[in-house]
Amino acid sequence: SLKTVRNKVVAEGMSSSMGESVAFVPPVQMRDVSVETWLRRVELKMREMMQKRINATLDDLQKNVFDSKKPISRDKLKAWVERNEGQSIITSACINWTLLTELAIMEYGELHSNGLSLQRRKASPLYKVYKRWKGLIKKYCQLVRQPQSRMQRNKLVAVITIEVHSRDILRHVLAYRVHQEEDFEWSRQLRFYKEDDETAERPQDAPKVCIVRQTSAVVRYDYEYLGNSGRLVVTGLTDRAYMTLTTALQLHRGGLPQGPAGTGKTETVKDLGKGLGKYVMVFNCSDGLDYKSVGRMLSGIAQTGSWSCFDEFNRIEVEVLSVVAQQILSILSAVAERKSHFIFEGSDIVLNMNCGLFVTMNPGYAGRSELPDNLKALLRPISMMVPDFALICEITLLSEGFEESEVLSKKVSILYELMEKQLSKQDHYDFSLRNIKAVLVQAGNLKRENFPGTESQLSLKAMRD
Repeated sequence: SLKTVRNKVVAEGMSSSMGESVAFVPPVQMRDVSVETWLRRVELKMREMMQKRINATLDDLQKNVFDSKKPISRDKLKAWVERNEGQSIITSACINWTLLTELAIMEYGELHSNGLSLQRRKASPLYKVYKRWKGLIKKYCQLVRQPQSRMQRNKLVAVITIEVHSRDILRHVLAYRVHQEEDFEWSRQLRFYKEDDETAERPQDAPKVCIVRQTSAVVRYDYEYLGNSGRLVVTGLTDRAYMTLTTALQLHRGGLPQGPAGTGKTETVKDLGKGLGKYVMVFNCSDGLDYKSVGRMLSGIAQTGSWSCFDEFNRIEVEVLSVVAQQILSILSAVAERKSHFIFEGSDIVLNMNCGLFVTMNPGYAGRSELPDNLKALLRPISMMVPDFALICEITLLSEGFEESEVLSKKVSILYELMEKQLSKQDHYDFSLRNIKAVLVQAGNLKRENFPGTESQLSLKAMRD
């Protein structure tokens, strides 16, 4: 929401539902202009301020937290989290991780080219970065166990989720002995860079921009303010889905995650959007939608540059889907040709090149339509299987401050698996991932309330409650 000044027609900042705010410097003037004009001013100011805040947060991180090769100070880390916004913290942390990892890979490559074979794993430059990240996560977990406001706790939980994934990638590239930046095991990861703005008249004088790379795909960070929202636990399945979706964007195509309910199809698209600073709009489809309704949605997506996720797309009647395929084709063709305007449904509209089109579907349900071939050709499919419950439980417990997260996660996931297989089928039984996560969050609440007992007993009480 916008923060305005009483008795003055100006917008002085924006705030999220959690109470986090970002100030507009200088404030946006709204006097004597049309609604469309001042809304456009607010949008431009939002992107400008988020770009400045992310750059400032990154500088703050590198100067005050990663300022030397000494162990990271918990007090400095806490102060850094408290004085910066959640979105800026996560993006700057990803840029810093990419930078330090690539420096270690280059150092390892120089040693390799000089004929020095590092037989001992602990002698690798990558191992030093990996060890540092383990220490960083430990500090974050110590902070999350302390009394925190709701906003600060949300920041910490989100950044722990991202940093644990960064640690796992470091362990992966270390195991594969990656010594080149072009190595596929490194290039397939979602990597964040701070680079010159090539779209500016004088790139060297303009503020740096965040560029995200994965395999051959290059996506500019969109600087949409998304507030202090949580992040998805990234598993191997999520990584592969990200790689498919970013490649689809690079090839000017849409994405089609498909699979059973509860596998994270929609959440994966939404979380990738959060990672790239994109605003994602989710539309729940039904057989009542006609081609005109879908056309209006697509027209708005093309003009605003947002991402769309049409949930359960195959609920729409097959006759409508055939027309929708032509509408999607006209947008994707205009993006591929880099047009500034194009004809859509008989109207000349402005095209924002940042738009993205994604649909999800569950092919197993009865009564669902089969996608027409002309629509399938425009969408890159991704099969979403059952997620890694144990890994998701482990990271959720870790972000809630549990020290024995690895052991407890295996116990919880095995217990739910046995209950689902051995108990009778009842409508009120729910062994889904949503239910497991709710139980783990409740266990975290009990831990913060200093409930007596071991971590195993806390988890058991949360499941009983």
